[in-house]
Amino acid sequence: MNDELRHSAAHILVDELESPELSDDAAHHVLRVLRVGEHELVTITDGHGRWRTCHIVEATLRAIGDVVVVERNHDPSTIAVAVPKQDRPEWLVQKATELGIDRIVFLHAERSVVRWDGDRGARHVARLSRVAAVALMQSRRVWLPVIAGPVPAADVLPGGVAAEPGGRAVAPSDRLIAIGPEGGWTPGELALAQDRVGLGDAVLRVETAALVACVEMGRRND
Repeated sequence: MNDELRHSAAHILVDELESPELSDDAAHHVLRVLRVGEHELVTITDGHGRWRTCHIVEATLRAIGDVVVVERNHDPSTIAVAVPKQDRPEWLVQKATELGIDRIVFLHAERSVVRWDGDRGARHVARLSRVAAVALMQSRRVWLPVIAGPVPAADVLPGGVAAEPGGRAVAPSDRLIAIGPEGGWTPGELALAQDRVGLGDAVLRVETAALVACVEMGRRND
């Protein structure tokens, strides 16, 4: 990671880098919570791999550095995951963002217990997109993951591999790993996937398996 990104007083997600502005929420967090002072160095990003340095001047952003472009060194990686229970989706999105996943797709599988139907799904995705934005700023990343769904698992499985005990090791070519619900995939769903991959010997919770998948794909990006 670039030293300026790592050591700046704050890292801020903005709409655009050419004439950056602090949103009300960002201003509160940076000026009141983090107590970033006048003329302190901060970094800003648009979440699309671009960032630059700024000073805080009279509670505004004043750009002082050129825009830096960070290219992806891998094909985008996706975890597709059956919606977990309770507050686990928020935790999953936060940690997957910190780990550098590119896309998170929430699924409705045949054995799913939790389902986000209608407007409820849109509200959850909007909230989780905000969670991802905060996690991006905390972890000093410059690529904001896409949060999508919920979609039927049958629409996603043909484009990737399914996590299943006893499956083969994750390979560099695996760019979409699908995680099933607590009750597991049905035989019909497994038949739709390109292959099966194993994520260890234990039976993992949905959100734990998703993070293992993130780590495995990240390791193969290096």
